[in-house]
Amino acid sequence: MTTAGDGGISVVGFAELSATTVRARLLDAHDRFWDVETRALHDPVWFHQFGGFGALARSSTGEDVGYVLGAVTADRLAHLHLLAVRDDHRGTSLGRQLCGWFDGLATSTGARVVQTVVRPDDAAALAFHTALGAGAHLSRDHAGPGADRVVLTRFLALG
Repeated sequence: MTTAGDGGISVVGFAELSATTVRARLLDAHDRFWDVETRALHDPVWFHQFGGFGALARSSTGEDVGYVLGAVTADRLAHLHLLAVRDDHRGTSLGRQLCGWFDGLATSTGARVVQTVVRPDDAAALAFHTALGAGAHLSRDHAGPGADRVVLTRFLALG
């Protein structure tokens, strides 16, 4: 599924792309998307087996400028695993566009709730997701002993 957005940005579902190639390109450009180390979170399963729930944002010149990885569980919970916008495209509403793409796909599969999990010190992610309407709660030891996380939950519009 491809959608056109503002500023010549198109969002292309991973199902329309080569998972191996896209993953390699995104890992090569890791530091343009992330301020912290996240390579371990880019397991191939997110691109191959769950690729139908992922999308790549591309500029009008074909550059990778953002992406979203997620999945919907059997009990209709949409899990937004990663959302990334390249450093020179932040503040352009691209993150909202990618979340909108994911929300639409999740809703079409029957999901009614989206959750994402972030580090408690990730102020940008917390602000972004709460601005979208997510409620937050601290989950102690969520990622192992001493590794607390914040679980952000928001309801999807029925329709």
